This record gives sequence, C-alpha cells and structure tokens, in this order.
Amino acid sequence: MISVCSARTIQASPSSIQLFFPRNRRRITSDVLRFSTNLSTRCSDDDEYGEARSERIANYAGIRLEETVDVNPGKVRLDSWISCRINGISRARVQSSIRAGLVSVNGRIIDKVSHNVKAGDMINCTISELQPLRAEPEDIDLDIVYEDAHVLVVNKPAHMVVHPAPGNATGTLVNAILNHCSLPMVATSNGEHPSDMDISDDEFSSIEIFSRVSEAPIRPGIVHRLDKGTSGLLVVAKDEHSHAHLSAQFKQHSIERVYISLTCGIPPSTAGRIEVPICRDPNNRIRMAAVSGTNNNPHAKHAASRYKVMEILAQGGSSLVEWRLETGRTHQIRAHAKYMGIPLLGDKVYGGTKSMATSLLRTKTSSSCHSQLMQLVSSLERPCLHALTLGFVHPHTGKNIRFSCPPPTDFAEILSQLREIGTKKI
Repeated sequence: MISVCSARTIQASPSSIQLFFPRNRRRITSDVLRFSTNLSTRCSDDDEYGEARSERIANYAGIRLEETVDVNPGKVRLDSWISCRINGISRARVQSSIRAGLVSVNGRIIDKVSHNVKAGDMINCTISELQPLRAEPEDIDLDIVYEDAHVLVVNKPAHMVVHPAPGNATGTLVNAILNHCSLPMVATSNGEHPSDMDISDDEFSSIEIFSRVSEAPIRPGIVHRLDKGTSGLLVVAKDEHSHAHLSAQFKQHSIERVYISLTCGIPPSTAGRIEVPICRDPNNRIRMAAVSGTNNNPHAKHAASRYKVMEILAQGGSSLVEWRLETGRTHQIRAHAKYMGIPLLGDKVYGGTKSMATSLLRTKTSSSCHSQLMQLVSSLERPCLHALTLGFVHPHTGKNIRFSCPPPTDFAEILSQLREIGTKKI
C-alpha cells in the first residue's frame, strides 16, 4: 500500500548547479529543404523521440520547405503536414508561420492552419522568426529533493507552470532555476511550448532558452513536464550528457513514475490496465481525449496506463488510485480517468467539476455528512493528482536511484476529510 505520509527517500544535498551550454550547436541558414519522403513516414513515436531531438535545431527561422504532396494523404491539415517534414519543429511554430502569411499552396497564400492538403499540391513554407518571451530570474523557493553535480530533482508545487509561455511569462519553474543558478535574464521562444491551458504535458519535452546577449542556446535540461495543477517530482539535467542520457530513458519508457490521484467514484475494477489512444479533443483545444479507435483520427497516439485502487473513500464516492505510466501522453492520466468514468476530483477540464463531485458524493453518503462534503468540495482548486515517485538510472554513475515525496497539504487535507466520512483499504 502507498503511504501518502511517507518521508522522502533521499533528502536534498547542498551543491551548486549550472545550466549547461551545448557546444558545437549548428547554425541554420535559409537553406531550402527538399524532401523525397512521403506521407507514410509521418509523425511516429520515433520521430517524436528520435535521436534528432537531442540535436534539436535551436532556431528554425528562415528555413524553407518546397515540396509537392506526392500521394493522397487523406484528410491531413496543412500545419500537421509541414511539421512532419521539418524534423524537430513544433506544430505551434509552423502554425505561427502559416498565420503570418509565409505559407502558400499552389502559389496562393494560405493563412488557415487547418487547411487540408491533397495529392499534387505544391507547398512552399518559410519558417517565421521567433518572437521571444523574456524570462527573468525570480526569487522563488525551490523544494529540492536531490541535487548533485549532474542532476536536480525538484518537488514542483501545484499551480506552478514549468516554463514560460504566453500568459505564463513569470512565476515558472524555469524562472526559479535561472535564479537558483544565478543566470542573467534570457529570452525564450514564444510559441514553442504552450501553456498549461494549451496542453503541455507530453512525456519528453526539452526546453531551449536563448541568451539575449550571446544568442547561444542555454537549456535548463528540463526533459519532462507536469501540468500546472499537478504537484510532485520532476528531474532537471545539469549538463548535456545528463540531458541526453535522461532523454534516452524517457524515449525507452524506462523511467519509473508513479502518481496518485483522488477520483470521482471508483474504477470498475480494483486494478487494471487501460490502453486507449489519446488525441486532441476536436471540440476543446485545451483538452485531450481518449478515443477507442484511430481509424477516424490518424493523430491519436498510443497510450497505456496501469492503475490500482489503494483505498475506497467516502463510502464509494471517491477513491485513492495509484497510476503507473507505460507511455507519457499529454494529460494521459486525466484523459484516461475521464474515459473510465472516474474524472479526478477538482479537474473541471475533464469533468471532475465541483457540481459533479458534490452530486456523486451526496448520493453515496448519509445526510449528516453533506455539510462536510460541501466544505470539502468548495476547497478543490486543482486536479487531485500528485507525482509521488520518480526513478531513473543516474546518467553518470549508472546506479538506479529512486525518490518519493508525499503529496502537499491541499491533497492530504482532502484525503483526510474523505477518510473521516468512510474508508476501506484494498
């Protein structure tokens, strides 16, 4: 059983940290990229996590693509088609180029990112200049679980965004790291990494920051992310070797990550595995959706999660569930929980609204508990999801290291109140 009150496995150790400066970074000029690949090679997991990621181009500005669509791609958007042909570029960056009028189809400028391409179309695209976001060091306390010369493990608080993005330029983990490392103000690429409200939690995601003075890329080495509302453990690489090594572990899905959540209701079985692809919800761009088949959505990606009910709470109105990820898709646990009919408490984006939680809990409990339930539900300010355990092979020593960190006060208090109403350990 998981003890949510257990102490950390390894405590922080004092050490200096430096964000690393990758050497021999290639500069990209306005070369024309002509590709002979066809659509059958588009957007696989290997593309997403491949070795090219570790040598990601720092600035794609001025890159031009000229290519004719040589096979019938079916219903494929212009932004998706282009992003799959410029290795490592984000779709957000391609979209900004389209909206800037830098993409034409058969000689006609197209500024609609969802324009469908077809066989025979001649695509011309020039990637736009980056519009930098200024990221300044900020005196924000970091809860450092472990630190040595090569890696940093941080306990991220809920409500903190990992990196600057439009709408979240300050107060991020990157701002805190810049201060922790005594680095100057930098500019980060605007649009490369959407904010939490615009989907931001794929398993593997390098962050690149560009020095305002030297234009040399500075990468804090954040190789994975947590949603804004999710608390818990996150690893940061402090040198390029560590970054590449950790990235490879994420690619191979060998990183151990255990989450705990509080759900609305209880799963249909006490333990199981859910393997349902995930894609962006076509009706709500800030949300992902678990879909039962990929025939009607070629963009859906394989996603698999294992779950185990640790405790039934509030007479079946809620449960404490452990999750282990086999893949790391955007909002994977939240999307899979919704698909199973047990959205996370407090997750209004995925159905775990206050009204839904109140309605469910009231039907499962006696009237004497309703006043307490109303107070409990009113305190929900984020999805009740916590990254409890993180384990990986140390990139320099080769040893397996593992960290655990109990959930924060808000999670623990809600759990305690649910236990007072009723608890049954599994």
